[in-house]
Amino acid sequence: MNLPISDTSVFSRLRIVLVDTSHPGNIGAVARAMKTMGFSDLRLVNPRFDDALTNPDAIAFASGAQDILASAKVADKIEEALVDCHFVAAVSARLREFSPPVIAPREFADKLVNEITQTVALVFGSERYGLPNDIVMNSNVLINVPANPDYSSLNLAQAVQILAYECRMSAVANSAYVVPKSEVGFQGEMASLEQIDGMYQHLEQALVKINFLDPQNPKKLMPRLKRLFSRAQLEVEEVNIIRGISKRILDRES
Repeated sequence: MNLPISDTSVFSRLRIVLVDTSHPGNIGAVARAMKTMGFSDLRLVNPRFDDALTNPDAIAFASGAQDILASAKVADKIEEALVDCHFVAAVSARLREFSPPVIAPREFADKLVNEITQTVALVFGSERYGLPNDIVMNSNVLINVPANPDYSSLNLAQAVQILAYECRMSAVANSAYVVPKSEVGFQGEMASLEQIDGMYQHLEQALVKINFLDPQNPKKLMPRLKRLFSRAQLEVEEVNIIRGISKRILDRES
């Protein structure tokens, strides 16, 4: 689904900021998560390795999203990564006694799409320690993913994927963009009621012919078959297949 990107688009206004990331592979996986959802602005703050963006693990885990890594910027301090940002959202599984308002990912996504027109930063902490308290306290909101309370640990890239997905879905819901018809799978013409009724009659004749249906004591066989087929939303070709099977049965039993 390719949404148009402009200077005011959600896809150009959302910045992903990773703080103190320790594993280059996670940075590559984040780049991949971003690209699959249409985002590209990645900033790193004080990564553990100097070659974090070119490290073989980062390249491997990016899996085709190397362009996100190539355009990413590295900063020594969080303030540098947040330049030009008008709204900052910290992401953490750990709630703090002193923190900004706590919201869920979907609420954040709706706010990003419907209320904020400037650049927004989503800030994620290190894999082991999360975000420092000072970064959380200086953010506009704290995003907490409503995960299993008994095991709320998310991989860094998974957390980014969840937030990026929610932002994309909110953008799609508020866009005039029309989702193109999928080219995957069968795309047949829906059968008319008349065609389906003819199929039922043909099938009933075949079932009577092979003694599967007793016309003197039909019980609920045909209504149940109709209920079954109605859930399938039959297409013309599918109706023709059933009628072809029925015809073959009738021809062999003649």
